[in-house]
Amino acid sequence: MLALDSTTAALVEVFFRDLNMCGIVGLFLKDKSLEPKLGEMLTSMLITMTDRGPDSAGIAIYGGERAGQTKLVVQSDTPDTAFDGLDTKIGKVVGGTVSMKVSSTHAVLTLPAGTTAAARAALPEIDASLRVMSRGDSLEIYKEVGLPKDVAAQFDISAMSGSHGIGHTRMATESAVTTMGAHPFNTGDDQCLVHNGSLSNHNSLRRKLRRDGVHIETENDTEVGAAYLTWQMQKGATLGEALTSSLDDLDGFFTFVVGTKDGFGVVRDPIACKPAVMAETDQYVAFGSEYRALVDLPGIENARVWEPEPATVYFWSHDSAPTSSEKAA
Repeated sequence: MLALDSTTAALVEVFFRDLNMCGIVGLFLKDKSLEPKLGEMLTSMLITMTDRGPDSAGIAIYGGERAGQTKLVVQSDTPDTAFDGLDTKIGKVVGGTVSMKVSSTHAVLTLPAGTTAAARAALPEIDASLRVMSRGDSLEIYKEVGLPKDVAAQFDISAMSGSHGIGHTRMATESAVTTMGAHPFNTGDDQCLVHNGSLSNHNSLRRKLRRDGVHIETENDTEVGAAYLTWQMQKGATLGEALTSSLDDLDGFFTFVVGTKDGFGVVRDPIACKPAVMAETDQYVAFGSEYRALVDLPGIENARVWEPEPATVYFWSHDSAPTSSEKAA
């Protein structure tokens, strides 16, 4: 057996820790009868990934869309005061009726369609402690510092229904453990991303995207990945096309799971050193950093199970064929 000196051994330990950091889960439902159980299934998957990311956790749920309305999810460390009368204050800004549902440190504001930008711009003057978690017609993101089981219980995620969702357990290696540093990151209407890995060109890309008018809140590399996809889709790319472009434009090691209003996508970098496994049945498509995240899903014993290939885009949409994937050039 090869003997390592203490310095080399420490470097090896750090390498393998970083290689396997963070846990990702995702679930795209084809069978509408499973939609009331989406939160329950995602919660179980997320908790299974606790040892991959005990620092913080987050989950994105797609569901509850209503015609003529959109949603803005905000967070505050002082919800008792920050959320007091917030719906009325935002209603005056947007000139319409706003409803609010408070869940612990998060509040879901339901606004008239087309008023999100005005509401968001008013938040700093209303209360500087308010932070935007997500915006979109169907998307709601809940994330906080803490163990995944505690974060899921804090927001009663298991009781939520929806058509698809993604989640993340974080092991911070490059930035502070904060609510804003937790995944998923939302950078466009009904768009969000979770990530396992590290992007090496995020600083230069962040500057470019900000110059092009893309809002980026943090210094987290994952938010840059999310913003990059938003930027591509704002220019007319589909989710699949944006993910394909990321293989050329993003440097580093990454596995992305992305959600949009009607879709769910996965891509791994060309080296694909971050672990990943997928499963598909007639009822759902599921993603996990490890197979053990999928073992309690219904019918998993009969699922088609595979490891996503490097530099290959996989995506599914409720608005088109149930499943599709494409090999990136």
